[in-house]
Parts: sequence; structure tokens; C-alpha cells
Amino acid sequence: MARKLPRRRFVRGTAAALVVGGLAGCTGNGDDGPDYEMLDDVPAEIDEFLANARGYDGRIADGTGADEVVVAVGAGDGGLAYGPAAIAIDAGTTVVFEWTGAGGGHNVVSTDDSATDFESDLTSSEGATFEQTFEDPGQQFYVCTPHEGQGMLGAISVE
Repeated sequence: MARKLPRRRFVRGTAAALVVGGLAGCTGNGDDGPDYEMLDDVPAEIDEFLANARGYDGRIADGTGADEVVVAVGAGDGGLAYGPAAIAIDAGTTVVFEWTGAGGGHNVVSTDDSATDFESDLTSSEGATFEQTFEDPGQQFYVCTPHEGQGMLGAISVE
């Protein structure tokens, strides 16, 4: 004969499962970023740049077809990653970098190899944003200057 669970224990267990399931759906590919379809066809330059990046798993998020995409700043374990680390977008798309509040102060600074120069302020405020519209096709590479040595790198392929 099956043992009957007390009502409170059943409700508590069900609530915990819903919270865990809900959180799993919100983490966006396991990196605290938005949920994008992940593609295996990563441009070689991006794959090379992100070889030691936190949160990079050899795939690129598909943000094509959208007017605006979001990249989390302070994603991953310890808040020292961008989420997603790599994203493909169409020319004319605006990328909104949104701070999670984790990992201390971060910024978003293009590298010398980027097609476009851009730089955000250094901040640690959860919900802070920085927007950049990318008009020209090419590769965009960026870092968090305080955490570059810890692998806080990101890349955008503008198609």
C-alpha cells in the first residue's frame, strides 16, 4: 500500500519543484542571460577570441531577426561572464547590455580588433543598461576591463 504524504509536505515539495523549474527556464542557456537558440556555426575569429572566456561553450546565440537583443553583464558563476558570450545579430540591431548586479563592477569595452568602438561606464548596479546599435557587418569583440584576465570576454557577429 502506498504511503500518503501529509498535505503540507506535498505542497512544500511541489512549490520547491515549481521554483526550481521556473528558475531553470529563466537562466537562458545556463549563463544567466536571455534564452536564445544556440548555433554551432561560430566564426573562427570569435571562436579564437573566446577560447578562454567564461561561459563560452563553443556555440553562438542566434539573435538574428530581432531589432534588439539583450546580453547579461555579470552572468555565470561568480558574475564574471557575459551571457551569452557570443551572439549573432543583423546589421542595425541594438544590443542592450544589462547588469545583473553580480561579480562587482563591470564595463563593456570594445577591443582594437572590433569593427565599432564602444565603451560603457563601470558600474555594479543591478538593472543598469548600456545600448549600442551595430550598423556595419563585422566582428565585435569586447571585454570587462577589470575582469578581462579572469575570462570576462564577449563577441558579436554582425551579419
